[in-house]
Amino acid sequence: MKDRTMEIKGKVISGTHKGTYFMSLDVYQDEFREKLKFKPYPGTLNLEISEECAREISKMQDKMGVIEGTDNYGDVKFLPAKLSEVVDGAILFPVRTQHAPEILEFVAQENLRSKLKLNDGDEVILEIN
Repeated sequence: MKDRTMEIKGKVISGTHKGTYFMSLDVYQDEFREKLKFKPYPGTLNLEISEECAREISKMQDKMGVIEGTDNYGDVKFLPAKLSEVVDGAILFPVRTQHAPEILEFVAQENLRSKLKLNDGDEVILEIN
């Protein structure tokens, strides 16, 4: 049976700006380049999703890849995804996080707020295969 694409509606929200720091670390940059085949922009786009969608995503643990942290930096699980049908990237699930399950972090090669002219409150669609 072929896997179907899961579509998730998310609302753009401001984050803690910690993603910029973590995404700029060599330990993560090197692993992302290797496993996602792109150099991630040093920052993440935070999306608020429904509790129902968060539950569905949590059932996808077996499909998640892992970026291995070192020393004080924890592992990050990820799911490749597409944003608004145009941007390939990944949803990140840091093992150590302060975010509720309803907050997703999406990473891509470029600054998504600039590229897609996104502001807090805008709705986007994520596709997960």
